[in-house]
Amino acid sequence: MELFNQMAAVAAVLGSLGGLAWWLRRRGPLERPSFRRSAGRRLESLERLPLGPQQTLHLVRVGSRALLLAATPNGCALLDSVDVRALDPSPEAIQ
Repeated sequence: MELFNQMAAVAAVLGSLGGLAWWLRRRGPLERPSFRRSAGRRLESLERLPLGPQQTLHLVRVGSRALLLAATPNGCALLDSVDVRALDPSPEAIQ
């Protein structure tokens, strides 16, 4: 009987923690960033590619331009800048 009470208490605590984490993600500081295009936003992170422990490539949209940035411990560097429409994955853009 004591084992059942302990297991029920552990289940209640884990359920409470899960519920709290869910609530914080939806309304609090643990909210996941949205990578969808939002009206009115001027700066948007499109993609991130880790190259190593401290090197990453970032594709960032600024207005109608897409910037390819390299981030290292020494700083950031602009590698390329293209029109966002050039990144369109639609079949018409590929041909």
